[in-house]
Amino acid sequence: MEITGEIRTIIYKNEINSYTIAEFETDEEITTVVGYLPFVNIGDTLKLIGKFVEHKDYGRQFKIDTFEKLMPQTLSALERYLGNGNIKGIGEALAKRIIKKFGEETIYIFKTEPERLAEVKGISKEKAKEMSQSFIENWEVWQIVGFLERFGIGAEYAKKAFDMFGTAAIEEIEKDPYILIDLCRGVDFKQIDKMALELGINYDNDKRITRGIKYGLIRATYNGHSCVIKENLIEFTINLLDVSSENVEEGLINLKAKGEIILEKRDNNQKYIYLAEFYNTEEEIAFRIKRLQKAPNMKKIPNIENELEKVEKSSKIELSEKQKEALKYISDNNVTIITGGPGTGKTTIIKNIIDIYESRGKKVILAAPTGRAAKRMTETTGKEASTLHRLLEIGKIDEDSLYKNTNNYEGAPIDADVIIVDEVSMMDMFLMNYLLKCIFQGTKLVLVGDVDQLTSVGPGSVLKDLINSEQIPTIKLDKIFRQAAKSKIIINAHRVNEGEKFLTKEEQEEMEDDFFFIKENNQEKMLEDVVSLCTGRLERYGNYDFFQNIQVLSPTKKGKLGTKELNKILQEKLNPNINNLPERTSMGAVFRAGDRVMQIKNNYDIYWEREGTGTKGGINNKEIGSGVFNGEIGTVVEVDEKEKQVEIKFDDEKIAWYEFSDLDQIEHSYAITIHKAQRK
Repeated sequence: MEITGEIRTIIYKNEINSYTIAEFETDEEITTVVGYLPFVNIGDTLKLIGKFVEHKDYGRQFKIDTFEKLMPQTLSALERYLGNGNIKGIGEALAKRIIKKFGEETIYIFKTEPERLAEVKGISKEKAKEMSQSFIENWEVWQIVGFLERFGIGAEYAKKAFDMFGTAAIEEIEKDPYILIDLCRGVDFKQIDKMALELGINYDNDKRITRGIKYGLIRATYNGHSCVIKENLIEFTINLLDVSSENVEEGLINLKAKGEIILEKRDNNQKYIYLAEFYNTEEEIAFRIKRLQKAPNMKKIPNIENELEKVEKSSKIELSEKQKEALKYISDNNVTIITGGPGTGKTTIIKNIIDIYESRGKKVILAAPTGRAAKRMTETTGKEASTLHRLLEIGKIDEDSLYKNTNNYEGAPIDADVIIVDEVSMMDMFLMNYLLKCIFQGTKLVLVGDVDQLTSVGPGSVLKDLINSEQIPTIKLDKIFRQAAKSKIIINAHRVNEGEKFLTKEEQEEMEDDFFFIKENNQEKMLEDVVSLCTGRLERYGNYDFFQNIQVLSPTKKGKLGTKELNKILQEKLNPNINNLPERTSMGAVFRAGDRVMQIKNNYDIYWEREGTGTKGGINNKEIGSGVFNGEIGTVVEVDEKEKQVEIKFDDEKIAWYEFSDLDQIEHSYAITIHKAQRK
């Protein structure tokens, strides 16, 4: 049956799959509804299709099969819809004024005469246009959501379809459903394929086969690969599409003829297939790094041995032969790689490069792929380091674009004599290509990293492949220095890499107590241990405060020990809402003041402020800027119900304000995945 009404209260929402329990008000009654309602909020008017069922514990409920979002049917419902935080810049107070001013004309004004919104006190002409665009976009996206829902395709792809095709999105998808694969990284091909077949595309249709082949190549990038062995790709495509090998071979010929794939035959007679943009990116990296290496060495340090003696004397640190060799390599070459495990002296080399070149008036720039890596680089060297995204001023490029044709994007040239990039193992091929595009000929590039650390989230093992190519001068540091040798963390890290067991109790004598291993197989007990460590045990042991010193990592999001459940439990234990402070629910997560949160996508537009450290004219300096990036961690300062905003202070002291509609960009960070830790 079909019922129409308004979501009045959300009782429960699973943030992973959007399964929702809500109170739903129709003209006849208020009833409980249960089912999958992605991107539905309090105040939304819906048409639900399903049936009433009797739950043994909770009584009569309406079980949802499908749903459609409707424009609010009454002025009071429209006021709630406008004021629920979905429309950018509109809160409850402003929604009330808009309805009072325009009444039954409100929707018409938003759609066709947005400039008239400026007649309402507090709305400028610019803000009126922005509100109208947000209103129309919300509505158009929902039409796409409804269309995709018919085929079981998640609503998260609707926004991207609208951004790409606007109001023609549904028409374009109907013509070629496989465009959704190009549009959204991570989409389920089988869902799209089922949709295409239902819309009338034949099994052996060339478009279907070529998209299946390309999907196989894209899937390989999720595991860090930039190409696939031809035979493996053919086998994958046959199983995926249930077609013949002849069909797949013909599809490969067509893609090659169109220039969409590249076939490479290597010395072992094995044939590899690339998506053209991946091949071109690898080729461009090789070309640019060789050209940089062969450029005149204009920054060579004469009498480098004398400089090394000065450095040792001023720092009172005796350099190892490998460290001296590394510094000579850097002087003699435009591109140098420094690699080694923890505690082998990489940071000492970076500090020496800074001292040597800055003492000669040269400009040295430090950078790293992630915010946390850049922050750590700043702390260990005493010199400001930047994330590569900020350094390169990549611009407002959607992250999915990194997996398409990136060769057309140009970054800003870097004004530097020496560029040192740390944690290069985390760089994917596209980020490396951006970097090389922005380096002037004659600038020295020093790449520092540990190939045994986590690889990049994106495709390509840049550091490892550059070392294995033997084309770039490389120093491998293997000596663990005396101070580092006292750390159980460092010694055990090296042991793991060498396939050895952790230190025994006897071997740990006179070493720092910085590593503990708790052996436990029972999930309930593991959870108890994690909670107790975070809520007192570590604080009693070493004065480790959770919010200042502790980060919980898990390999997975799902399950009892996944980050989703851990975050809920740790929030409840560490930051309960005992004072009944304002809260905001988004994607099933509840945000309140004091919560630890992480930005989960790059946002180049969001405004922030940071108090300055000095004064000018008696007024404390205030730094302002824009941009919060994937992996940055902060703390919720306030949930402002009146302004429909959440204030967040990040670990680098900048304060940003999020509209309620932007809260899908953050998630709790009491516990984070290991891959997300790379982004920190």
